[in-house]
Amino acid sequence: MINLNPNVTSVPQNINLQKSPFTESQKPNGFDKTIDAIKQQISKVDQLQTEADSSVVNLLTGKNQDITSVVSSVAKADMSFKLLLGVRNKLIDAYKQTMNMGI
Repeated sequence: MINLNPNVTSVPQNINLQKSPFTESQKPNGFDKTIDAIKQQISKVDQLQTEADSSVVNLLTGKNQDITSVVSSVAKADMSFKLLLGVRNKLIDAYKQTMNMGI
C-alpha cells in the first residue's frame, strides 16, 4: 500500500539534493546548439548571396562570360534564401502557437 501522508519528514537516502556538479557555463544546452546552427546557416546564406552578387557584377563588367555559372549561383542563392525564410516562418508559427496555449 502507498502512503499518501503529506507530512513527510525525511528524504530517502538515494535522492541527492546537492547542486548539480556542472556549473551554469558547463551545462549542455540544446537551445545554444540550435542557435549556433541557425547562425551558421544564416552565414552560409549570406555567403551565397555575396557570391551571386559578385558573379553578376563580374558578368556585367565583362570579367566573366559564362552566363550559366552566373544563373546557377543566383538560383542557388535564391533557393537558400527562400529555404531560410520558410524555416523562419515555421519557427514564428511555432512560437505563436506556444504563446496561445492555455495553461
